[in-house]
Amino acid sequence: MLTRKFTVYPAIDVLEGRAVRLSEGRREHVTIEAGDPAALAARWSAEGATWLHLVDLDGAFSSSPSTELVRRVAAAGVQVQVGGGYRSLGAIEAGLAAGATRVLVGTAALSPGFLEAAATRFGEALVVAVDARDGRVEVSGWTESTNVSPVELARRCAQAGVGRLLVTSTGRDGSLAGPDLELLEQVFEASSLPVLAAGGISSLDDLRAVRELGCEGAVAGTALLLGRFSLADAVSLDR
Repeated sequence: MLTRKFTVYPAIDVLEGRAVRLSEGRREHVTIEAGDPAALAARWSAEGATWLHLVDLDGAFSSSPSTELVRRVAAAGVQVQVGGGYRSLGAIEAGLAAGATRVLVGTAALSPGFLEAAATRFGEALVVAVDARDGRVEVSGWTESTNVSPVELARRCAQAGVGRLLVTSTGRDGSLAGPDLELLEQVFEASSLPVLAAGGISSLDDLRAVRELGCEGAVAGTALLLGRFSLADAVSLDR
């Protein structure tokens, strides 16, 4: 199955004010230092990005995301989807007001009534992050495992009227091990919602694989920064 349009989202993960890449989302495992987030956003914009995937790692670990970070990255003039610590309706509102086009929620998605309220209020501006490891959803900056399966969360999202999911195999994040196609397929079957793939993307072939599966886009971080493929080549898949 092919989607009409496929978008590659360069990742900008920010820890203590600097762009980094982490192994499996572990804050103590910084694998790449990528400098100033705003400068990196400007670079991706110049190279043809239409969207950026911004993760406020400090916000994820502290539950207090930075609106200033959103403003600085959005100044690059590219649409931004931001995640990391957005655990209330007010926080989502603040992220959008700061310049984000979409806001990702993960931990809050498991709170009773939250999905319905957020989907009603924010519509297409809301994306639910389905962050999974070993068949279980992870929350709180991927520091805690729950008893909820990614399939169950995907079903809840569909029932609540959520418009889009970001599905991440957390154990593959930053690993260049390839995407978890089985996980992505399970979420598709459970929800029938538009899906963005993340975790393990290492090559143009990986991007093609998730595109052929039906994903409307994919997040690429480590592979881009290491030059495994150029953003220009990745963006060409968008056409």
